[in-house]
Amino acid sequence: MSARLIDGKAFAEALRRKIGTYAQEFEAAAGRKAGLAVVLVGEDPASEVYIRSKGQAMVAAGMDSFEYRLTAEAGEAALLAKVEQLNADPRVDGILVQLPLPEGFDEDRVISTIDPDKDVDGFHIVNAGRLAVGEKGIVPCTPLGCMALLKDCCGDLAGLEAVVIGRSNIVGRPMAQLLTQADATVTVAHSRTKNLAEVVRRADIVVAAAGQAELVKGEWIKPGAVVIDVGINRVTLPDGSARLTGDVDFAAAREVAGAITPVPGGVGPMTIAMLLRNTLVSACHREGIPIDEDAL
Repeated sequence: MSARLIDGKAFAEALRRKIGTYAQEFEAAAGRKAGLAVVLVGEDPASEVYIRSKGQAMVAAGMDSFEYRLTAEAGEAALLAKVEQLNADPRVDGILVQLPLPEGFDEDRVISTIDPDKDVDGFHIVNAGRLAVGEKGIVPCTPLGCMALLKDCCGDLAGLEAVVIGRSNIVGRPMAQLLTQADATVTVAHSRTKNLAEVVRRADIVVAAAGQAELVKGEWIKPGAVVIDVGINRVTLPDGSARLTGDVDFAAAREVAGAITPVPGGVGPMTIAMLLRNTLVSACHREGIPIDEDAL
């Protein structure tokens, strides 16, 4: 029997409508809209697409979107100066510097310059530390979106065995910390994990975030497990055309799993929805306006 599809697109659309309602309430209370500033350095085509979609989502939710573009030749000093300017801008509740940056830029230095309370990507070391010790802070958007899907699908995660494949600071590590806080028993696996198939086979929850196309095979999946596929890989077919695929062999895994996210249409839409959510929460905190974070 085929697994139930976890429709991240539909979930994200419902969440964005709810965020829009909260955004209207914020505007009425604060006398301004919540605002996100996005900074793009250089002319990366993929980054251009991401920025456009984020801006459109912000406006659709009733929030302000400020876009700033710098040439790669402007240099890191100009980027850091722009970030400091945005830190001080009262209209701006969230700052997102689009990654990756051009060669020669120190991404860690740039991220560390962002005000942690405006770091809606959740990449600042202060927010990483807050998450690590279980304090309130801004959580990276993709793992936060994964958790929303898991809680909607599974309910209480306490006692479930979860395997996170991947250990990046953007997805793998924060994902493992969120699952731990939800009282799951968590294993972090990666490219050097011995007997990876056996590790995955015992998991009730599999989060694949390794960045390797179809790494996770269908026969690795425990019958009835929930599979969250974070990967998005462009694969060239024999006829020269290309298709997007995740880190999981979807067709095979779907025959075994209890529920699974598709690629595309699974985790991806949740990332932008959580960016809106983080921006709104940051705005409420900065203005001292109460907000039920658990409802988002």
